[in-house]
Amino acid sequence: MQRGPTGQYRTTTTLGEAVRAFVPHPLLPEPPLAMEAARQALLERAWLACGRLDAITALLPDPDLFLYAYVRREAVASCQIEGTQSSLSDLLLFELDAAPGVPFDDVVEVSNYVAALEHGLARLREGFPLCNRLLREVHAKLLAHGRGADKQPGEFRRSQNWIGGTRPGNAAFVPPPPTEVEPCMAALERFLHSPEAPGALVKAALAHVQFETIHPFLDGNGRVGRLLIALILHHDGVLRQPLLYFSLYFKRHRAEYYRLLDAVRQTGDWEAWLDFFLEGVHQTARGAVDTAHRLLALFERDAARIQTLGRAAANTLRVFDALRRQPLASIDALALRTGLSFATAARAIEALQRLEIVQEITGKKRERVFAYRAYMAILNEESQG
Repeated sequence: MQRGPTGQYRTTTTLGEAVRAFVPHPLLPEPPLAMEAARQALLERAWLACGRLDAITALLPDPDLFLYAYVRREAVASCQIEGTQSSLSDLLLFELDAAPGVPFDDVVEVSNYVAALEHGLARLREGFPLCNRLLREVHAKLLAHGRGADKQPGEFRRSQNWIGGTRPGNAAFVPPPPTEVEPCMAALERFLHSPEAPGALVKAALAHVQFETIHPFLDGNGRVGRLLIALILHHDGVLRQPLLYFSLYFKRHRAEYYRLLDAVRQTGDWEAWLDFFLEGVHQTARGAVDTAHRLLALFERDAARIQTLGRAAANTLRVFDALRRQPLASIDALALRTGLSFATAARAIEALQRLEIVQEITGKKRERVFAYRAYMAILNEESQG
C-alpha cells in the first residue's frame, strides 16, 4: 500500500544554511494498516513466541538471574550499534571495579544503559505511567556520566540535530525543528495511551519508528528508542519479566533496519516495517527461550559434577550459586556474597577450576577475577553478529 510521505517538510535555517526538516504526522497511519492473512499470521507467530518466553520465565527458579544477564547483554549490543567497543566481559569487570585497559568512556556508556533500563522498569513497577517524563528520566540516566553528559541529559533538544553527513545540508535525514519536538512527543504520548491504539506488539513497532523520526534528544536517541520498545512491552503486560530486547536483531540487520525506517517516512510503507519488526519479535523471543534452556541445562550439569566432591561440595555449591548470579567475580566478592571466609571461598574456586567450570581471566597473582566459562561463552556467542 502506497500512502506517500508520513509527514511534511519544514524549511528551517541551522548553522547558516536552509534545510528541509521532516515533521511526522501523528499516529495512527492513514489509511489503516493492511492486516492481510500473511501479516496476521506473522503477528500470531510473534505473540506465540512471546507466550513461550513468558511461560519459561514463569517456571525459572530464579528469574532475576536471567534478567541480570539479559539486561547486560542488551546494553552491550545497543551501545555497540552506536560505536562502542566494550564487551560483556568489560562491563562485568567494570561493575567489579576491575577494568584496567578497558576504554573508560565506552564501558561507562554501557553501564549507563543498564542504569537507564533498570530505572525505567522500576518506575513502571511503581505504577508510574509510560510517558514523556519517564523517557526524559531514562535519558538522564543514560547520559549521566561520560560521553554525552554535556548534551542536555533528561531534556528535549532546543537546537537542530541531523543524522548522517557532516552538516545539516548534506545529512541523510533531518528530524523536526526544535519548536516541533514537544508537540510531536506529546502526540506520541497520547498514542501510547489511546483506546484506538493497536495491541502492544504493533504499538511498539509504530512507536519506535515515530520516536526515531522525532529524534527528540541531542544524543542517545537510538538507545532510548530501543529502550522504548522494552518499556512498552513491559508496561502492556506482554512479558512478566522484560527479556525481549531488539538490539541484537537490529544490529544484525542494520542496513535493512535503516532502509525500512526511511521507507516509512518517504512512502508510508508501514507494512514492510511491521513485517520486519514482527519477524524480529519471533526470532528474539525464540532465541531467548533457547538460551534459557541452554543455561538451565548447563547449571544442572555443573551442579551435578560439584555434588561428586564429597565434603567440599556444600561450600563449593554456595560459590557456584553466586557465580550463576554474576558470572565474573573475585574471591573477595564471592566470600562476601556467600558469607564464607576468604580461605573457604578460595578452596571452592580451586575445586571449580579443577572441574574446569571457572577460569582466572586477569593473569594476576593478586586481585584475581574468575569467570564461569561456559555461562559467559553462551552469552557471548548469542551477542555476536
